[in-house]
Amino acid sequence: MSGSTFGKLFQVTTWGESHGAAIGAVIDGCPAGLKLDEADIQRYLDRRKPGQSKYATKRNEADQVEILSGIFEGRTTGTPISLLVRNQDQRSRDYGNIAYTYRPGHADFTFTSKYGFRDYRGGGRSSGRETIGRVAAGAVASLLLKEIGIHLVSYAKSIGPVTVPAEAYHFSEITQNPLCMPDNKAAAKAAEHLDTLMKNQDSCGGTIECTITGLPAGLGEPVFDKLDACLARAVMSIGAIKAVEIGDGILAGASTGSQNNDAFVLSDGKVCKQTNHSGGTLGGMSDGSPLILRATVKPTASISQTQQSVTESGEEVSLSIHGRHDPIIVPRAVVVVEAMAALTIADLLLQNMGSRLDKVKDYYTEEKNVQ
Repeated sequence: MSGSTFGKLFQVTTWGESHGAAIGAVIDGCPAGLKLDEADIQRYLDRRKPGQSKYATKRNEADQVEILSGIFEGRTTGTPISLLVRNQDQRSRDYGNIAYTYRPGHADFTFTSKYGFRDYRGGGRSSGRETIGRVAAGAVASLLLKEIGIHLVSYAKSIGPVTVPAEAYHFSEITQNPLCMPDNKAAAKAAEHLDTLMKNQDSCGGTIECTITGLPAGLGEPVFDKLDACLARAVMSIGAIKAVEIGDGILAGASTGSQNNDAFVLSDGKVCKQTNHSGGTLGGMSDGSPLILRATVKPTASISQTQQSVTESGEEVSLSIHGRHDPIIVPRAVVVVEAMAALTIADLLLQNMGSRLDKVKDYYTEEKNVQ
């Protein structure tokens, strides 16, 4: 299987299956000298850990990370960082009734079509549990970004029909409700909607928003490796993500040039924008404004309602999915979107260091003077 590695300079490879012995990631290209310990990574993993509310799967996993390499005396050495999280609460028997049946909304049919067989225990490599490696690596990328003043904030903007308008954001409330919404009142309404769906053995989706501040202007490439294109690719690689928007997103299609253009002004002698319809990018490069990214998450595919399907032998059947599943993916996926955005920015920052000769000369001239 190819396609498990992400990035060019800050490169991450994830590995493992939902019901295997462990899940993990290897980071190659992280600069030496970054202060890092397991607690730094654990804070991010705890945000996606199962079993934290009635709106998350009851799978009982500590998701405790182990750093196996790349760290000495609390700092990165510049060598590959290997991260491991052991699986402890697998119940493969829960998936016995779907071993030879294609679950609607899952990768069972496409995985079998590609490889000729599949690991049916929780989805194997296609399971949402694969995102543990992404989040662990994203935690390291986020620490690197903080060192240069770049910060990411992510939250659930909408769950089902309940949306939090930007003017109602209270970022301090993101951690005060189980749905990671920046408004406790909206979270309460969303919880009522979810309770009804759960009684009906159903699920729903929503929208995750990620805001990135502190980006320098000029990050990204003007053609194929545009900043927004790289972010879209990264976030769309997460299972259950069906759409990605930057700035006004699809609303730009109903706008006009005079409304959508962001006027430039001077503030303390620096160029800045009066508005941010573009979401922090122009021509595929960052423009110094906050980067606004949104990801649309589909409803959880594993529901207990009876659905129609087909077996591998070609028999039409009725299927009811049992086991431990999230009635909504959005709250636990918030940190996954944030992690993929952090990995993208970290990789592009390292690539950007060689874009200007004067900066390259400054760096190596300074190095000679230090020696």
